[in-house]
Amino acid sequence: MSEPVKAAVFGTGSWGTAFGMVLADAGCDVVLWGRRPELADAINSTRINPDYLPGVELPENLRATSDAAEAARGADFTVLAVPSQTLRGNLAQWRDLLAPRTVLVSLMKGVELGSAMRMSEVIEDVAKVGRERIAVVTGPNLAREIAARMPAAAVVACTDEEVARRLQTACHTPYFRPYTNTDVIGCELGGAVKNVIGLAVGIADGMGLGDNTKGSLITRGLAETTRLGVALGADPLTFSGLAGLGDLVATCSSPLSRNHTFGTNLGKGLTLQETIAVTKQTAEGVKSCESVLDLARRHGVDMPLTETVVGIVHEGKAPQVALKELMSRSAKPERR
Repeated sequence: MSEPVKAAVFGTGSWGTAFGMVLADAGCDVVLWGRRPELADAINSTRINPDYLPGVELPENLRATSDAAEAARGADFTVLAVPSQTLRGNLAQWRDLLAPRTVLVSLMKGVELGSAMRMSEVIEDVAKVGRERIAVVTGPNLAREIAARMPAAAVVACTDEEVARRLQTACHTPYFRPYTNTDVIGCELGGAVKNVIGLAVGIADGMGLGDNTKGSLITRGLAETTRLGVALGADPLTFSGLAGLGDLVATCSSPLSRNHTFGTNLGKGLTLQETIAVTKQTAEGVKSCESVLDLARRHGVDMPLTETVVGIVHEGKAPQVALKELMSRSAKPERR
């Protein structure tokens, strides 16, 4: 009988913990790493993550530690589930602790400020590993629903299809159905840009605008994402799948979405600082909207919705003014 797959999950937030549950339910031995010893102790003693998934009982084959070396030791998969803008600094501390042939798995949906790198590129740059050892998990995966074991599908992407299949097996459960994909670029961009569009839809909802507005923003947001993806070498079909349309719809329609909720508060008239103050967890699109726009400009891609979100979130533009400017743009063919 073969040894169970070992997985380390760096990050005890809601999605890191929920994906740790998925891995454990699929039969892996899972260790969660968190920076606070008291949270790790609480998880081990109560089988609950009281800060991020209160009331959800964790599997017995999942435990927590605040010792990064202990978590990383012997891991077949090392899952990274920290805020995207902290990845570089955190991974630099963990790099020398990683198991020699571990596959590094990104759960993060963002683009790094300054470098405009996708998360897999940051991992490659910092950990000095080949792309065949870097994978991405993405799709319509709201953590609270996964933790409740509601049926969901996802994409596991790696340039090495065999590695993608190994990860697919490691996280396949009766309620979590992963599909493989080798288009890492498209899968990552779908996840990063949908957060920005989620902010836009949330702002519109906060302003009291209707479903026509929401449908238009989702559709034109998908067009922006696809334009950027194609410019970077992604397969346009990726954006009609789980990593693109699927994730976008979930983010733009669910009250569980951090980015949608953040945008709703802005649309209701709260300032950026007021919205941050009432937001308990990271809304990745708040910072990534700037890096996504930076990436688009570097490649000559027009992304008016992203530009509008940056104007509202970071330049203090009133949502009503931004909406008027967006709607007064010159008319053009839809497929452009």
